[in-house]
Amino acid sequence: MKKIVIICLVLIMPFAIFAQAPVHCLIKTSLGDIAIELYPSKAPVTVANFMRYADKKLYNGSSFFRVCTPANEATRTVKIQVIQGGNVPDGSSLDSIKIETTRYTGLQHKNGTLSMARSGPNSATSEFFICINNQPALDYGGARNPDGQGFAAFGKVTKGMSVVKKIQAQKDTSQYLVKPVRIYSVNRVE
Repeated sequence: MKKIVIICLVLIMPFAIFAQAPVHCLIKTSLGDIAIELYPSKAPVTVANFMRYADKKLYNGSSFFRVCTPANEATRTVKIQVIQGGNVPDGSSLDSIKIETTRYTGLQHKNGTLSMARSGPNSATSEFFICINNQPALDYGGARNPDGQGFAAFGKVTKGMSVVKKIQAQKDTSQYLVKPVRIYSVNRVE
């Protein structure tokens, strides 16, 4: 019996070492707070990237600047609903990261999911978005991005979806907010 327990521990320990607890953060905005939970065990590269920006205070003073709504997505074939933020000043962007697709992470773009914005594969830097309602077109193989890679989901909103919806409801011109919603800070919470 003792040998079985030891063998089980030897087999399980490597996985326990790599399993990381979720990271909790608070996004303070001019319209209210958004509490988020990030998943470093599932999306380690993406979470580490987001936290580098947060820990270096690079998100402080940035904004939520773009919204996708049913009205401003009306002419698109594949429609989504998100708010996008995290635009840091020129020269403050860190190196782009490798995309951790939803096929790799197992995370999906559901209501409240945080994900990285990108222009092409492996191009994400600071900008992220939050999904409003389920957005399967943003997952791996989804039709929103022509390359089929989707986007890198890495966390979710745990409190403050009412703030997310309030941001989405702000006046926009061609998806860009007339008055961007200021991000005061993004900080870890214990």
